[in-house]
Amino acid sequence: MFQPLSLFVGLRYVRARQHTFFVSFITWVSLGGVALGVAALIVVLSVMNGLKGELRERLLALSAHARIVDSRPAASVDDGALAARLRALPGVAGIAPYMDLQALAMHGSDMLPVTLRGIDARREVAVTDLAPLLVAGSLTDLAPGGGKLILGEALAEQLGVMVGDPVTLLVPVASATAPPEPRLRVFTVAGMFSAGIQDHDASLALAAIEDVRAFAPAAVGASGLRLRFTDALATPQYMPAVRAAAGPGLLVRDWTQDNASYFRAIRIEKTMVALILMLIVGVAAFNIVAMLVMVVTDKRTDIAILRTLGAAPGTVLCIFMMQGLVIGWCGVAAGVTLGVLAARNVASIAPFLERLFSFRFFDADVFYITTLPSQLEAGDVLWIGGAALLLTLAATVYPALRAAATPPAAALRYE
Repeated sequence: MFQPLSLFVGLRYVRARQHTFFVSFITWVSLGGVALGVAALIVVLSVMNGLKGELRERLLALSAHARIVDSRPAASVDDGALAARLRALPGVAGIAPYMDLQALAMHGSDMLPVTLRGIDARREVAVTDLAPLLVAGSLTDLAPGGGKLILGEALAEQLGVMVGDPVTLLVPVASATAPPEPRLRVFTVAGMFSAGIQDHDASLALAAIEDVRAFAPAAVGASGLRLRFTDALATPQYMPAVRAAAGPGLLVRDWTQDNASYFRAIRIEKTMVALILMLIVGVAAFNIVAMLVMVVTDKRTDIAILRTLGAAPGTVLCIFMMQGLVIGWCGVAAGVTLGVLAARNVASIAPFLERLFSFRFFDADVFYITTLPSQLEAGDVLWIGGAALLLTLAATVYPALRAAATPPAAALRYE
């Protein structure tokens, strides 16, 4: 016998279940509970990672990776010199000018606040993926001087306009020496876009930047440059060089700062879901405790014989900890295997479940995303497996201590 005594006896207790059906049943329930909890955690967090990636792609479809904002009069923006410095930086893939201002859109009796964004249609493709989001019209419609608008689909629906309809935009102009006065201009709807994000689809209007500059006073709104990098996820690493190139007086922000609330909400939701689903593993760990307590009670005579033959309390402790760890860790291994396989095949499993139970995870009439995305991350698998292993290890401590504290004489007294 080459293996340690605690390992040999612990594995033997795991296999010996002929006369203890109920204990064997609890063992399988515990193993299945651990496996189910681990698999559910991996699948759910992978789906949430996929939804997070889908949200990130849709946010970046209309938003550049970074922007340099000049809130001073638009004429003070040194577009050429600043753009030249930025193009020389590593990681910069595209630069385009923009101008944002808050306006009131009116059509008939409907009035809605909007963000009017002036863009250069020819250079916009270098910083955003707007073209695939267009459901009507094209970027070439935003020619300078044309007075054309591209509206978010939800915004157009709320205003009750279609392509070709006029929309009046109003910008209030305030002066220190005169009362506020409105500035009006009629634009024509040339197209619509749908990004699947309410903040964009219901409040954003796009026009040629020359038209916006001619319409808005110099002191209204903010203008600057928008940047795209070769790797969106590495944007924070590029930002120190961008800030240095921009110099003082300009506000530099990246997409992680502009959309921090979205990803903070997803992070909190992911954490809460993980804690709730980890309760499944916790319940299975309690089953392991109950199973081991019954085994310790059943094996009191064996414990006494081992102690009489010279086994130390630590050896007895290791025997029952080994028995619980084998059960728990087999469940963790099965759960990780099942969870990884399910997470990698969500695209095939989800349609099968929809057909089998006649329901939809994401109804096309309600959700913009109609498929169930999944993105398996090794970090999630590692921490889920590690947490489950620690829970099962903790579940073995009390029964093992109880077994180690069993006095041999008391156990053999009535045998």
